[in-house]
Parts: sequence; structure tokens; C-alpha cells
Amino acid sequence: MDSISHNAVAAVAADTVAPARWNVDQVEALFDLPFNDLMYRAAGVHREHFDPNAVQMSTLLSIKTGGCPEDCGYCPQAARYHTSVETEELLSVEDVVAAARAARDNGATRFCMGAAWRGPKQRELDRVLGMVKAVRELGMETCATLGMLKEGQAEQLKEAGLDYYNHNLDTAPEFYGNIISTRTQEDRHNTLDKVRAAGLNVCCGGIVGMGETRRTRAALIVEIANLDPYPESVPINNLVQVEGTPLHGTAALDPLEFVRTIACARITMPKAMVRLSAGRQEMSEGIQALCFLAGANSIFYGDKLLTTGNPEAERDRALMQKLGLHAMRSGC
Repeated sequence: MDSISHNAVAAVAADTVAPARWNVDQVEALFDLPFNDLMYRAAGVHREHFDPNAVQMSTLLSIKTGGCPEDCGYCPQAARYHTSVETEELLSVEDVVAAARAARDNGATRFCMGAAWRGPKQRELDRVLGMVKAVRELGMETCATLGMLKEGQAEQLKEAGLDYYNHNLDTAPEFYGNIISTRTQEDRHNTLDKVRAAGLNVCCGGIVGMGETRRTRAALIVEIANLDPYPESVPINNLVQVEGTPLHGTAALDPLEFVRTIACARITMPKAMVRLSAGRQEMSEGIQALCFLAGANSIFYGDKLLTTGNPEAERDRALMQKLGLHAMRSGC
């Protein structure tokens, strides 16, 4: 490392005051810190704002699977790709409530509903509104990811009792066209503006491991952290490669680089819930433990919803017990 970059990294290590707005050089300097220094700083920020041993438990259900007209290079639900995902119709309210009840009984406090749409038609949204109301009646926080919203739709979701709307920025602006061509990142920002204006909490993150550089990862963190305000919930996804998608065969991201990404998200968005999201099931227990130390305090829990027996949930509970972690009981 040359003297200039060494001095820049040293300054970042010493500086504990977050800037009003982050820039890519600043976040890349965070990434470049010695691993122990980065972990120390991220863990300190986490402890300033959260119980470091508490984890918020969410469960995600696909309420409408496959057949999406978008061309996201990472997504097996795109209709144009030949994957093992089969197109399914929108679930009934009864099926969604049964899944939410099972998730709640397994310890989840937030229930997330995802639909493979470019954006919902009004008749589709009407059915989702019924799902939101019914899940809220179970005493759970609700989250939905339905694609791009039209005028007035965010307000309808708010009225139905939705707590969070998920709409990821996916990757850095300059890399966006490498991953998706059927929409722009500005389209994503437009929906996020509608969500904020309606008074909904924002869940917004991105995906790493798609062949991007470290600087691109830093630029993604900057794009999210500079939202005004930054999101209440920030899912960090590690690409899960699916045969038949364009990104299948991409060189895997080094696991410690993923941990660094979690740490940078925590430092730049100190009060957000940072979710260790897609790709977690493929991570070793050691890497997951480092992610929690770096400031991750939310997970998708028991990804496969079953009414009897849930190996994923049981494995998560065992890991949390090993690490001395406990579930958050109240909403955050």
C-alpha cells in the first residue's frame, strides 16, 4: 500500500464521526481497512445503537412465483430464463395467513410477502391488501416486495397496515446496466420516493457477488446510505447462482469480502436493521458469526415454511444458541 492510500485508510480508522453524506472514496477506504480494524469499528457502531446479541427474525414467502417480464441477470423467476422455477398463481389469503401463523409460531416477528411482478395491477394489489390486513391481525410486522408502484398504490398499502416496503437498488449505478436492461435504477428511486411519501418504512439493499469490483460495492453502499433518510432495513444479499440465469458461473465472492460489506453497511447506516439475507444458507457458521459481529442484526429465518418440522429454523436456533444470540421481541 502506498503512503497516500495508507494515510487515507489510517484517517478512516481514526474517524468515528459519520459524514452528512458519504462518497465512494470514503466507503472504499472503509473496505480497505485491516479486517480487525474494520470489525472493531463496525461492532462499536452496532453497540451504540442496538443490543449486540439481539437478532430480528423475518420470514419471506413468495406469494406469486415466476413468470416475471424483467430480465434481472440474477433472478430465476424471470420468464425468459430456463430455470427450475415454475410459474405459480397468486396465493390465496388463507394460504398466506397459514404460512404467517407458522412463521410466527416458529419465532418470526416480521412476515415478508414477495411477488414476481414488474409492478402490481390494481386487481392484484387488491388481493395483496387483504393479505396485509390478515397478517397484521396475527400481531406481526408486515413487509411486501411487489415491484414498481403506480401513483396511489403505496398509500393503499399504508392504509391496509403495511409496515415496510422492500425495493432494492440491486447494485451501483454504473454497474446497473450490466445486470438489468428492462428498467433503470431511476425507476427504483421513483418507487422509493412513493413509498416514503406514503409514510411507509423502507427496506432497501442490494446484491453482491455479481462480478462487480470492491469499488462498485462501495458505490452501492453509498447509493443506499445517501437516501434521505437512509432505509430502516437494509438487506445485503450474496448472489445465489441458479443454473439458467446469466450470472450462473460468476466467480464466487470471497466470504470475508461479504463480511466487509456487512460492516460497511453498519458503519454508514448505524441505526438501520442490517439483514444478512440471500446466500446465508450457503455460508459457514463461522462466516455468519463474523457477519453478526460486523453488525448484521436481522435474518430471514426458516426460509422453508412448513407446518410440522422446520430444519432451517432448527439449524438457525442452534447457531443462535451457540453464539448467545436471542430474538428481538419488539418491532424495530
